[in-house]
Formats: sequence, C-alpha cells, structure tokens
Amino acid sequence: METSMGTGPEQDIQQLRQQLQQASYAYYVLDDPTLPDEVYDRLYRQLQDLEAAHPHLITPDSPTQRVGEKPASQFTSIRHNIPLYSLENAFDLEEYRAWQGRWQRLAPEVGEAAAVAELKIDGSALALTYEHGVLVRGVTRGDGTTGEDITQNVKTIRSIPLRLQIKNPPPRVEVRGEAFLPLDSFERINQQRQQAGEALFANPRNAAAGTLRQLDSRVVAERRLDFFAYTLLLPEGTGAAAQLSLLGGEAAGGDGEAGEDGPSTQWEALTYLQTLGFKVNPNCQICPTAEAVADFYEAWSTQRLALPYMTDGVVVKLNDFALQRRLGFTQKAPRWAIALKYPAEEVPTVVKSVTVQVGRTGAVTPVANLRPVQLAGTTVARATLHNRDRISELDLHIGDTVIVRKAGEIIPEVVRNLPELRPADALLYPFPTHCPECGETLVQPEGEAVTRCINNSCPAIVRGALIHWGSRQALDITGIGQKWVEQWVDQGVVRSVADLYTLTAETLLPLERMGEQLAQKLVTAIQTSKQQPWARVLYGLGIRHVGSVNAQLLAQHFPTVEALAAAEPDAIASVYGIGPEIAQSVYQWFRVPANQQLVAQLKIAGVQFAADLTPAPDATPQPLAGKTLVLTGTLPTLSRHEAKAKIEQAGGKVTGSVSAKTSYVVVGAEAGSKLAKAEKLGVTILSEADLLNLLAE
Repeated sequence: METSMGTGPEQDIQQLRQQLQQASYAYYVLDDPTLPDEVYDRLYRQLQDLEAAHPHLITPDSPTQRVGEKPASQFTSIRHNIPLYSLENAFDLEEYRAWQGRWQRLAPEVGEAAAVAELKIDGSALALTYEHGVLVRGVTRGDGTTGEDITQNVKTIRSIPLRLQIKNPPPRVEVRGEAFLPLDSFERINQQRQQAGEALFANPRNAAAGTLRQLDSRVVAERRLDFFAYTLLLPEGTGAAAQLSLLGGEAAGGDGEAGEDGPSTQWEALTYLQTLGFKVNPNCQICPTAEAVADFYEAWSTQRLALPYMTDGVVVKLNDFALQRRLGFTQKAPRWAIALKYPAEEVPTVVKSVTVQVGRTGAVTPVANLRPVQLAGTTVARATLHNRDRISELDLHIGDTVIVRKAGEIIPEVVRNLPELRPADALLYPFPTHCPECGETLVQPEGEAVTRCINNSCPAIVRGALIHWGSRQALDITGIGQKWVEQWVDQGVVRSVADLYTLTAETLLPLERMGEQLAQKLVTAIQTSKQQPWARVLYGLGIRHVGSVNAQLLAQHFPTVEALAAAEPDAIASVYGIGPEIAQSVYQWFRVPANQQLVAQLKIAGVQFAADLTPAPDATPQPLAGKTLVLTGTLPTLSRHEAKAKIEQAGGKVTGSVSAKTSYVVVGAEAGSKLAKAEKLGVTILSEADLLNLLAE
C-alpha cells in the first residue's frame, strides 16, 4: 500500500496520524482490521521519523505518544469533578425486585420503566477527560472522590482514543469506563512471572489494578489492557449536560439540562460513546420489564463463562435520564442503578474455633477461625457468622466442615454447614451469655437479630466510640488511631469521649512510645476539635443509622442539641431525607440518661452543640448572604466544585435550577437552557469575573 503524502511535513504528519488512528480504531475497537500489520508498522515508522525531524510538531494525541519514554516518579492525587459513586448490590432476583419496588415508591406514577442491562466488567474504573477532542487526563476511581492521575498509563490502552473520532468535538467531555485485563493477557503475564520467579497475580482484576499503577508506562503497554466505556458527561448545551449513567454529585442535581441534540437515555449515551470512538461492551440490552432483566441475567449466568474477560454480574440502569435525575442518590449510590451480582465462589474449609467481636454500638459478631483456604484470589482464615440466630441455624460445632464465600466479594462469610463430615469429638459452639470485654450480660432486643452489650462503659464500645469521634467525617482529630485508643482505654486514662478533653501532655507522657512533642500535638489536636461544627459533632455521637449526610440534614433543621433532643419522632421524620427508622433511633438515643450525661459533659468541655447562625461581631459581612445562585456552562478558571465552595463560603446558596427566586446566574462557556431561562425571568447574569468581584467586596 502506498501512502499519498501532503505538501509539507505538517500535512504529512497530520495525514499519517489520521491513517494510523483510523487503523487503530478498526483493529482495537471494531475488531475489524483494515491494514496488514506490516503496513501499519511502516506508516508508524514514517510518522516517527517525521516527528523526530520536526519535534515541534509532536502533539499529545499522536499515536507515537502512547508510551512515555521516562518512568513516572509518583502519581498525583486528583479530586474528581463529579464523584464516582459505587453501586448498591443485589445478590439474587428477589433483591433486584426489592430495589425496583424502592424506586417505584419514589415515582409511583411511572410504573414499569425500561432499563439497560450491561455486563459488569471485573476491572478498574477510570475517568477520562478530553478537551477539544484530545485526551488530557486519565484518573483512577480511588475512593470515589479522589483518584490518581495515571494519564501516561491510560494512553497505552489501545482501545482508548487519544483523539475523539468526531469533527467539532465539544470543548470538554469526561468518559467513565472499566479498564480490564483479557484472560489471555492475564495467563501470559502469569506465565512470564512464574518463569522469572515472581509472585503470580491472584486474578485479572488485581492484575489490572496493579498494572495501572505501574510507574513505567512501557510495562503497562506490554500487558495489553483493554477498556469498555459505559458513561459520559458533556458540557451544557451539547444535549448531555445532566448526569449520564454512573455520574453523580452536582450533575445529578441539575448540572445542566439535556437538550434535543444529545443523549437523553442510557442507550443513546452508549451509542454516542461509540460515535466518539470508544469500545462499548456489545453484551447489553434494553429491557422494557423486570422480567426481561431477569431473562438477561439468567442467560448470561452461564454464557459469561465463555467470554474472554471476567464479569461478575449485570449492571441495571433505568434508561431515562429524566427519571434518573428525579430519583437522585443516596449517601453512597444512585437510586436508579444496581449491580445484580452472580453467586460468589464457594469453597469448603474447617472451623478451628470461634471468637466474638464487640463493635462500637455494642453489637456482638461471632467470627469463625478457619483452616486457611484460597477464595476469590485471596487467602481466607476468618469468616463472619453474623449473629446468634445464624449459629443456631448452622448447628455449628468446632471442627465442622463449612462452605465459605465472600459476601459482596469482600467479607468472607459461612453460608452452610456440612454436618455429615463432622468429627465424632466435635463440640457444639455455645454462644456467650456475657460480654467477653466487660463481663456484663448480653441482650438481644426484641425484633433484632443482633445480640448486644448495653454497658456504655464496656472497653470495646468506648474504643469504637473514640475512634469514630476522631474520624475524618466527625471531629477529624489528627493522630487519634487504634494503637493510642487501645492504650488509653486499657490503662483507664480515657473512659468516655468526654474524657478526651481532660487529657494533658503530662497525662499522656507515661504511655508507651509517647514523647513530649507527640503528647502536646495530640492534646492540641483534641482541643482544636472543639471548633468543629454542630453537624460533625452530631455525626460523631455515633447514633445508630445517622451518617454524615443525615447529620447535616438534622443539624440544619435543628440548629441546637436542645431542639433535637426535645423533638418528637414525627418532627424528626418530617425532615426531607430522614425516615421513621432514623427518627426513632435519634429520639431513643436522647432518652438514655448516659447519653444525656455525655452531651452535658461535652458542652462543659466547650464542644459545639449549636449551629453558628450569626457572624462574630468583628467578622466581615458575607457578600452573598441570603442569595441563591445557579452555575451554568464552563467557567474560565474555576471548576464547578471550586465556584460552589467559594459561593457557600460567602454565605450564598447554589441550586440546580433557575426560578424567579434565583438571585444570580453565573454563566460560562457553552451555557445552555439555564441562561435562556434566566434572561426570560430577568435574573441578573454574572460572568466569572463578576462573581469574583462580588466575592471580593
């Protein structure tokens, strides 16, 4: 094949890149090669030679830039513009139908709604950012809020386009998907590692995650990762500005309204991803009913075993984006999507002994100590037995052979017993009647499966309460960790959360491995935590069912601890997002005398139990106090998250939709329908510069 070249090096390079990009797309995405390997190699060499002669013409999206020349020294942490939410799991069709019932109760008039069923790929989630069609960043999922910038490694994945395959691409688009290691690549890598005397990878998922974090992108390229895209976020005005599929955060609450020129359903989004040049898993289907989802799930329970990659379930997403936005998110997951998992791998092993663990709430959890066994790529030596009733159901004897699996593929659990293999000398396990930590009598509250220690002075409960109180989302006390808490409680230095605020450096110095400087740092961190706001304090109290988000809602509605403590269950449950179970738990917590005493002691110590509703006398007035703002489009220098934070720090409130009550609409590039609505309603329009001027006042 001869190449028709341009009239100069710039034109020649551009033409070669286009030919190579089209050939790569056909080979790695469409699985339909258009060029023989030797022709591709020759064109690639021509491009290399031209770029070597004209290095100023090299661009990040050139096919020659897929593999970096120098290994990275480290990865940089990147905060996701929009969180990567995890999915709620269903482990059988009954749990799937229960999920369907939950979302239908939130939208009763909808009835049956179409959903898209997609195979759940067992790999590592990535967030890819393209600016003006060129890949500029690839970030790992991390904890969902912050990931690692692994752009150079992402570029080695041939099924990820360096440049989007469309003319006039949007100024910015973010694509989410799963990087995975095909089974043939996994086997080849482990063969190489075995020959080299290196430890083998346990499974393709671990191998993919480890590969993505390689500092040398050349190693990543050799391992031949693949990628399936499953969702995207487009700037406002391109028709897909609202969250598409697994995106959440601000976008889910009105980051933009989808127009007529872009995807309005998950199925359309998958098609659009293919148009952009991404590989989308072909094993997906629109399911008009729950029965169709069940058929898809059951059909792939066996078919998946013949696939060239690992899959552990089916992801089901409601197809209509408008319905997705209406249902929104819980604290951890979207309400409009669920992972319908296939049964986990199960293996037999022997119970050697049973121990019980006492948690922060006094819950007593029995744990089986097992003969170590390989399960889902890890060595398992302990498995949860859940509770007293579960042990009775299993008729568990020490020495029994049991079947173990990983619940949610994370926590090992005993699922059934094999009494026919029981040794003659096996002894029935007696569930304890007294707490192993404090010796108090254990109780099983009516209607609960959990057995509890109700002694608030129990060392296990105190340890759990202290660690929770000092955790990042609660009082965020730097330095409080498991080892110090165990010493404080075991030696009687601290008997409750309130005792923390009586600690002095002199009190701590006698402890093992405690120096004067460290003691002073701990005391300072504890004293500083008194300034944490009421919402964090409420979460730190550890009331059952009250997470950090629920604590924020309650603190906004009940600005003082006295107001919350006096509230009846119905009043608490009237707060949007707070259900009857949470309301009853909060109500009962404040009825316990020991808890009332704890609050009183913490108030005396100076902990904040009221919202700071008024500025300090010498504080500068907040320029946006009482104002409601809406953000639309892409701002020149501020991210959506940064702009929102600045507005809230200045006393303003950011909402997702424009109304007559909106004070200002802050407009950036590619603004969409919100701008038109603001103009129609006569709402004041601000640029980023206008906003910054207001904030500076």
